[in-house]
Amino acid sequence: MQHNAARGIAFLCLGVFVFSLQDAIVKQVSGAYPLTQVLVLRALVAGPILLVLVQMEVGWRAIFASGFWPLTVRAGLMFVAYMAYYLAFPALPLADAVALYFTVPLFVTVLAGPFLGERANWQVWAAVAVGFVGVMVMLQPGSGLFNPAALLSLLAAAMYAGSMLMARSLGAVQAASVMSFYQNAVFLVAAAVVAACLHALGIVHAEHPSLLFLVRPWVMPNWWDGMLIASCGVVAAAGIMLLTSAYKVAKANVVAPFEYSGVLWAPLWGLLFFAEVPRLTTVAGAALIVGAGLVALRVGRH
Repeated sequence: MQHNAARGIAFLCLGVFVFSLQDAIVKQVSGAYPLTQVLVLRALVAGPILLVLVQMEVGWRAIFASGFWPLTVRAGLMFVAYMAYYLAFPALPLADAVALYFTVPLFVTVLAGPFLGERANWQVWAAVAVGFVGVMVMLQPGSGLFNPAALLSLLAAAMYAGSMLMARSLGAVQAASVMSFYQNAVFLVAAAVVAACLHALGIVHAEHPSLLFLVRPWVMPNWWDGMLIASCGVVAAAGIMLLTSAYKVAKANVVAPFEYSGVLWAPLWGLLFFAEVPRLTTVAGAALIVGAGLVALRVGRH
């Protein structure tokens, strides 16, 4: 199995930037369209692009060659991760939702040992502990400011970490484009099934903005919103390939802390597009989380 830390880090930072643009778009449309519709349209646009990438990398027959169930399970974890992540957007400032999602590298560090045998020393575990203190600072449990939607970001981080570790183990035998194609296909099918189930049950309204984003009926988008949602397909195809490739070519505990590069983009998009000014607890908690990740990276590489 190859290990190219520099390439993996570059892939991951670029992928995080690309996906930060999608985050802003999804939050923008979250007040008018259901998440399932956004995911289905995104997957329909991304599918042909990913199929071309598969053909260029290994040939489309590789999709059916082997590993159907492991690839599908990994894609299912990603689907749960992204559903939870995006459902947090209508209820939280963008910077808060993304900053809590920065716990991905902490979950990767915790899970890399039992799943991949990548052991961390006590300094790394101390950094992980500090990172979770940062999470508590942001969540403010027990206070009147606690928003249950914040737990969606943490669930997303845990599911995403598990899927990336699977990408690391599958990377020895599966091309990044094939893993990405499976992920997109599962997103398409699963989102459509969820929408059909909600429609059959007649659930079309909820009080909490996160739940409303899930159950709202599908509507025909206007041309601008349609273009925005469709652009997510292009962004997704590029971002999925970049992030999958990052965990394929480098050790998980080396590249994972660079997920934190998203701290540069989320507050910026939140301020520019939604007039959201990060709270002091958001800044303090994110600083602890990012600092812990950088320490874990530095110590873990020695």
